[in-house]
Amino acid sequence: MKNDLNIPKHLAEQTILFASISKWIILSSLIGALIGAVVSLFLKLLEYCENSRELLPFNYYYTLPFALAITVFIVKKFAPSAQGHGTEKVIEAVHKNSGKINISVVPTKLFATVLTIFAGGSVGKEGPGAQIGASLASFIAMKLNFSNRDRKKIVICGISAGFASVFGTPLAGAIFGVEILIVGALMYDILLPSIVAGFSAFLVAKMLGINYTYFYIAFYSSFDFNYVLLSKIILGGIFFGLVADFIITTLSTLHKYVDKIKINYILKAFFGGMLLVILTLIIGEDYLGLGFHTIKDSLSYNIEAYENVPWYAFIMKTIFTSITLAFGGSGGVITPIFYVGATSGNFFGYLVDGYIPLFAALGFVSVLAGTTSAPIAAMIMAVELFGMDVGHYAAISIIIAFLMTGHRSVFPSQLLSMKKSEAIDIKLGQEIINSQTSYTTRFFINIQNIINVLLKRSKKDTKENTEDKKE
Repeated sequence: MKNDLNIPKHLAEQTILFASISKWIILSSLIGALIGAVVSLFLKLLEYCENSRELLPFNYYYTLPFALAITVFIVKKFAPSAQGHGTEKVIEAVHKNSGKINISVVPTKLFATVLTIFAGGSVGKEGPGAQIGASLASFIAMKLNFSNRDRKKIVICGISAGFASVFGTPLAGAIFGVEILIVGALMYDILLPSIVAGFSAFLVAKMLGINYTYFYIAFYSSFDFNYVLLSKIILGGIFFGLVADFIITTLSTLHKYVDKIKINYILKAFFGGMLLVILTLIIGEDYLGLGFHTIKDSLSYNIEAYENVPWYAFIMKTIFTSITLAFGGSGGVITPIFYVGATSGNFFGYLVDGYIPLFAALGFVSVLAGTTSAPIAAMIMAVELFGMDVGHYAAISIIIAFLMTGHRSVFPSQLLSMKKSEAIDIKLGQEIINSQTSYTTRFFINIQNIINVLLKRSKKDTKENTEDKKE
């Protein structure tokens, strides 16, 4: 049967590739447009509900205990896979279930997230956007009887479209949807459809009136390149890596402790809401909801705006978000990560006497990279949100934060395909949650050898100086 039609091999290959590219451009465009429309509905509904808080005859956060109780009941009854911050369940579905997701996730996640954020739950909207997108894509793929491989590709397109339409950064959102699946690897065959789906969803969302915020941080008028600034950025990358590790640890630890509380799950959620109300009465409302106003203040070039951000804001936001999610709140974790990143950058800028908006921008993207193990998407986002001039510095900080966090993530279902140091032994190809690390002594022996050489050199120089003085 070989070469029966006498078609040149090169021409046959190009024809097949053209057909494949055309197929995925059309499919991903349509999928992206649909997801952009549905996510726009979600964002509009969320905005409307947030603006309706003032109609209540009391402070909106008093509804938190009831909102969390209703949320956990609805999620458990109608779509258990909609539990938590969304993105984690989608990653799990791609790796373990060939992208099969129940369509009931869409209305359940939409309602539960809107209710949680309306009441003041400290969560975000990007995780639900990605989960809604993935669920719609999975439903269409199953209805059209796609193969397991094609269904996974369509679902990944749905993730990217969901992120792009919520973030307002189509390229970063699309890459993020691919990059978060496997740490240290990109599935290149899915890049084209994911990017097309991301741009399609973003454009539809823009057409439907969704507005996005981009930041100007007065680069040229405020700071120039120098070695002092570069050293501060390197230190910043280390600091943001530690902040990212703090977020991951707090989220996972609190979740484990709450799981050990053996009472009715609805009553447990009610108590969690009561805890948030008490903390709000003591500390204030700044750490409830999405917190975009604080993010904007941290990134503002207005001195009065960023000076009003408390130094401990990133710690309190992490605690509020961890409590909300641990007790059953529905919503994403990325927006709180943006908040923590921007406010921790604000604090670090004060510590090193740097230009505050720059370090807030670096924290914004670096903590994202550290917590999600998605450095490439974070770099692209830095350019899309803050401009190319900031992107150069962000790349350094992002990579350091990504490495500093180690083999940990807010998405424990991510697969590992790389290790971040040769001194660490870890089995690749496993989920992060199941990975076991051990450490070789080679690294510490090398460090000890370097220290010994430096000490010998120092003693030799001291001896020579002493002898010179005697002469």
